[in-house]
Parts: sequence; structure tokens; C-alpha cells
Amino acid sequence: MLTVNWDAFTPYPALFGGLLIGLSAVMLILLTGRVAGISGIVGGLLKPQRGETLWRLTFVLGMVAAPWLYQAAVGSFEFESPRGTAALVVAGLLVGYGTRLGSGCTSGHGVCGLSRLSLRSLVATCVFMAAGFVVASVVMHSI
Repeated sequence: MLTVNWDAFTPYPALFGGLLIGLSAVMLILLTGRVAGISGIVGGLLKPQRGETLWRLTFVLGMVAAPWLYQAAVGSFEFESPRGTAALVVAGLLVGYGTRLGSGCTSGHGVCGLSRLSLRSLVATCVFMAAGFVVASVVMHSI
């Protein structure tokens, strides 16, 4: 059974993070005409094209730097994974593979695609979420 520790429930950092994700997606599409799909941005770095590398690298470096900037602004924070580093690496590789199968990731489909009322993105996001629910249930209850 899943329970919520209401004493540790902190919605404001999540709200602030969501607002920053939305703001970055809006700024990217308004300033460059490009969709903030992280798998596509990173994938474009793996197959560089002329004039495409600088903005992609800047976007990725901003995501990588964000935790340190947050820590500098707010103070230290703790991150703990009950599964360990190896499981996080395997999960990341599986997510990367899934984004190739789904022709996009949760940011591209879930944030940008849904805001543009894309039916394809709606279907992809529903599949992402359903798969996440199933995998989380299996992992939490049987592994």
C-alpha cells in the first residue's frame, strides 16, 4: 500500500520547478521556433548539424547546472535513491531507448505537444504514464 508522508510533503519546490520547465519551453519555442523535447535536443548533439550545436549545448548545460544553481541559491538539499546508482543508470538508458521508440519524450510530448493540442502527443503521454504506473507497481511490489 502506498502512503504519503504529509510531514515531508513540499509542493512548492515542485510547483516552482514546473513553472521553470513551462517557462523554458515557452521561451525556446518563441525565441527559436524549436520544441523543448529533451531527447531530441540531446539526440541532435549526438548527430551535430551546422548551426544546431550551440543552442542545444547551452540548453543541456543549463539543465546540468540547475541543481548546483539551486543549491547555491537555497542551500543544500538531499537526494536519495532507494535503488542505487546502477538502477538509475539502467533506468535512464531504458528511458532513452523508450524515447526513440515513442518519437519523443515526456517533455516534448507531455509539455510541448499537449500544449499544442497534438493528438499524437496525447496518446504518447497516456502510454508513458500507463507504462510508468505498471513498472512502478511491479518494482515496488515484487522486486
